[in-house]
This record gives sequence, C-alpha cells and structure tokens, in this order.
Amino acid sequence: MEVIRAKVLGYCMGVRRAVETAGDALLQNTDKKKVYTLGPLIHNQTALDALKRRGLEILPEGDVDKADKDSVVIIRAHGVPPEVIERLEDRGCSIINATCTRVTASQKIAAQYAVKGAVVILAGDRNHGEVTGIAGYAGSHFALVQNRADAKALDLKNTDTAVLLSQTTFSPVEFEAIAGILKKKCHLIDVMNTICPATKERQKALRKLCPQVNGVLVIGGRNSANTSRLLLAAKKLCAHADLIETAGEIPAEYFAMQKVGITAGASTPDEVINEVEQKLLEKNL
Repeated sequence: MEVIRAKVLGYCMGVRRAVETAGDALLQNTDKKKVYTLGPLIHNQTALDALKRRGLEILPEGDVDKADKDSVVIIRAHGVPPEVIERLEDRGCSIINATCTRVTASQKIAAQYAVKGAVVILAGDRNHGEVTGIAGYAGSHFALVQNRADAKALDLKNTDTAVLLSQTTFSPVEFEAIAGILKKKCHLIDVMNTICPATKERQKALRKLCPQVNGVLVIGGRNSANTSRLLLAAKKLCAHADLIETAGEIPAEYFAMQKVGITAGASTPDEVINEVEQKLLEKNL
C-alpha cells in the first residue's frame, strides 16, 4: 500500500497558535490557579482530551460568571463578542486572547461598518463560535445568511448600505453565489471575501490528491465545519471517502486499497495524522 498525504492538511496557523497558547498558559500557571478556555478551544476531541489531562478546563460560553475570579481564561481561536470580554474583566479574570488574527480582522471590519450605519451581512453557519463573536461587534446592524436561500429571503428594503463578509471557514462557492444574489438586492458598498486561505488551500490540495488514490480518509472532528466540507468535496471527487477522528476508526476496506489518500481539517493535531498513516502502513507489513 502507498499512503499519499494532501500537500496541505492539519493545523492551520490560528489553531496551532491557540493550542500553543494554552500549553504555555498551563506551564506558567502551576500555582493552583485555574486555567479555562471559553468553550472548546478547537473542534478536535483528541486535542481537547490531551489538554484536559494537563489541567485545562472548559468553561461553557454561557457560564462566564462561573469562572473563578483569580482564574486565567483563554479566548479560543473563534473569538467572542466584546461583552463577554467585559464580563470576564469585571470578574477580575486574567484574559489571554488567542483569537485567530483573521477572525480579529473580521471583528474590526464589522465594528467599523456598523458604526457607519451599514448593515454587516455575514455568510456563515449560525451555530459557529466565530459567527457569534462577529455578530457581537456588529450589534443591531448584523444579518446572517447561511446559504443562497437565506440570501434570497433576506429583507433589505429599508437598508441604505450593506457590506458582505464571510466566516473564515465558509464555502468559497457558496459565498460567491450569495454575493451575486445580494448585489442585485441592495447597495453593497463592499464585498470582502474573508475566507481563510488555509481553507481554500486544503480544498485545492484535496482536488489534486483524489485522482491519485483509491480512497480518501478525512481526519478531523465531526463538529468541525472545515473538516465536514473536506468530506463533502472528497465524496464528490473520489469513489471512497470517509471521515475519521482517530486511527482506530479506519474502515476495513481501506487496508485492501493500493493507494490511500489522507487529508485533515484545520483542527487536527499532527500526531493524529501520523498515527493514521502509521496504522495503514503497519497493516501491510
């Protein structure tokens, strides 16, 4: 068997920075001071379990007031609304902001346009943490569209101006379709494709990988948006494509293939990718 990795896979810059930030915080706070992340740090259970064993606790996003007053709270890569930061500061918590720099840029853009009175339209997934954070910066000037149907249904009759942004892990194809619809409905003073290049690069690398292999394993968390999109793309491009979180979930049929491709979402640790590759190769020794 030959295992072929996609040219781009695994941790993106923002996720790697968040994980390293959490690790540093745990090393620097060994004096019984609690270290929390506000919500799961990343969308990968294996990585979260490893951090938990080191003492990192997850503070549910709706339970900010349950944080110990002398604790350290890490803001995850997805970011949070500004009022959440204020509440933590009021409790006297030490805040470490590990928000991805690309998400921070979107937050600032949303705030700037909202102050000018423009409606900030965000193409994104309703339940994603990044969307919640950006919405907080736009305030009452915020509108969310998840797909083309939402864009067609959006009522902008009383809107003078609007700007369109994107969740960093949103589908590039869907974003362009949404932009096309909204350009006909309202005065878009700006269309800003704020999709992270890492998302596009993984999709591009996957397209190059699929013709070379019999099947593709997409490694990542089942609740990860960018991993789910990799799986959807892989299923369209390859006869066999499956999502796994660990090496122990590799479907039996992959061990009989001549060439297996592997890709991984932006929240997938290097060691998990290595374990999957190693298990595939060990079965053929």
